[in-house]
Amino acid sequence: MPTYEIVQIELYTQGYLVKGDSEADALERFFRGEGKQDLTSIEFAGMANDYGLSLTEWPDLASELLDRGVIKSDDTFVPSIRSIREVGEEDQGNDT
Repeated sequence: MPTYEIVQIELYTQGYLVKGDSEADALERFFRGEGKQDLTSIEFAGMANDYGLSLTEWPDLASELLDRGVIKSDDTFVPSIRSIREVGEEDQGNDT
């Protein structure tokens, strides 16, 4: 049985520390590239279900996913999936 690499699109939040005279000033400075990343503030926000693998580019996959009930007939993409590719054969006894 082949092994596949599936790349999922995920959303993260990232904090920045920006000096400013007010919230508006800080945002203006942020959008000009000022400020410093706060690496302790990285947080998983969820799956990017508004983006995904285009089913028009993968018609055979779309048909099989529809038959398996993974997608609906009006779906145009596989939510949160960026890509899938075969990477090789699975090792004996490994089923992950």
